[in-house]
Amino acid sequence: MTLAKQLAPHVNVNAVGPGHTKTDIWRSLAQEVKDKMLAGTYLQRFAEPEDIANAVLFFASPEADFITGQHLVIDGGFSLKAG
Repeated sequence: MTLAKQLAPHVNVNAVGPGHTKTDIWRSLAQEVKDKMLAGTYLQRFAEPEDIANAVLFFASPEADFITGQHLVIDGGFSLKAG
């Protein structure tokens, strides 16, 4: 948020916080671990890399020109468990 304040109005600064995503590291996990991770995710699936990329593309697009200082969590609802 500090960068968003310092760089405005010339640069928008946002962040993407990916959740459990199908990556090489994810593939190496034991199925039991994946099952526990999935049980905590409301959308009942893991993110595809494209799911995360779509959020980054949105922030980089003209449609997000009036958005700055935000953190978009892309975790299929996993963070809802904390509340």
